[in-house]
Amino acid sequence: MHISLTHLLIALIAGIASIVLLTARYKVHAFFALFIACFVVGLSVQMPVDAILKAMKEGFGHIMSSLALIIVLGATLGVLLEHTGSTKVMADYILRKTGERRAPLAMSITGFVVGLPIFCDSGYIVLSGLAKSLARRTGTAITIIAVSLATGLYSVHCLIPPHPGMSAAAAALHIDYGRLILTGILVAIPASMAGYAWAVYAGKKMADAEVAETSGDMATQHLKPIQAFLPVFVPIVLIALNSFLSGNNSGAGVLSGILNVMGEPVIALSAGIVLALFNARKGAGSFTHVLQEAAEKAGGILVIIGAGGAFGAVLAATNPAGHFAGMAIGGKLALLFPFLVTFVLKTAQGSSTVAIITASSLVQPLLPALGLDSENGRLLAVLGMGAGSMMISHANDAYFWVIAKFSGFEMKAMLKVYSVASVWMGLVTLGVIYLLSFFML
Repeated sequence: MHISLTHLLIALIAGIASIVLLTARYKVHAFFALFIACFVVGLSVQMPVDAILKAMKEGFGHIMSSLALIIVLGATLGVLLEHTGSTKVMADYILRKTGERRAPLAMSITGFVVGLPIFCDSGYIVLSGLAKSLARRTGTAITIIAVSLATGLYSVHCLIPPHPGMSAAAAALHIDYGRLILTGILVAIPASMAGYAWAVYAGKKMADAEVAETSGDMATQHLKPIQAFLPVFVPIVLIALNSFLSGNNSGAGVLSGILNVMGEPVIALSAGIVLALFNARKGAGSFTHVLQEAAEKAGGILVIIGAGGAFGAVLAATNPAGHFAGMAIGGKLALLFPFLVTFVLKTAQGSSTVAIITASSLVQPLLPALGLDSENGRLLAVLGMGAGSMMISHANDAYFWVIAKFSGFEMKAMLKVYSVASVWMGLVTLGVIYLLSFFML
């Protein structure tokens, strides 16, 4: 079966349009939208139904074998940190170090650190009460404090595993998790600072929302800062050390062997969970309840990731790379392609995770034609998707409404401060990626 490039492009556009229409307009769950899109693309290129189903099953199974344990353990660690109050202890410690006059910067840093293992919406819900108390204590506009926190969380959510979008893209493009974490942190810092700078600038011009009193903060005085930080940093350090040793061919010594095992993401996250369990106290929530909550949260994410893998397998079966192989698309301009695809998907349907997963399915078979089919090229392509997934966060994004609901913002404030901040974050991240490309490509 041979189809023309035009035919293939129409099929791909139809698949993407079906995802956007179903998720954004008709509010269909992303799993079913991706499931339907598999048949839209497959039938459009005249694939037999049994071939479509075979590709979907293989794609679903492949992505699950790579990511299922990581996502479940990452969700468990995040829920444990919430229940033990570790996130609040980390925030209080950072505030003491930065001073009350730098409360917005403190919240931005807090969001960045807490967001490493925790999904941005969960992190914001947990820390929104602290943001309000800081606004009252320091006399700073809640708009500035809240958006500084929100953008700090958002920067790492879009750029660093174990967050599901970047984890799925890393698996699809065969990127080393350790390298992606280290480079992602490097890129996320200026993204976070861009969001913070815009929050300070634009927040001063907005009428401040009334800050309601909060009550019932979880008791966390039994935790020392080192206890709160360890479950976050130990997994990152272990994974990073494993990546560094593997990249430098350090041999097969005893220490290297231990770090190789401990640096596996599954083992590293398990170590973080064990450390978080030591922080638990009576009344912080039963262990059984935490496990149930984590499993439920991870389950919803896994079905989307699995469907994204199925969609990617169907796309790969259409052999798009064969149609683009003769085209001269390479060069540093090719880095715009992963960014733009993800940007369009994010803006249209709202979810950064779905946007990255879908974009990775499209970009992966095109890497040779784009001139990015190298270790560094794939890494930069994934980061480009992360940059595109930041913008534009608006009314179709669940995180947008989490911020608005828990901070009491009106739509005008959200669009002018937070949504515009997400645009600056994406553009600054893209600029940093291009700077890195001069040294890595």
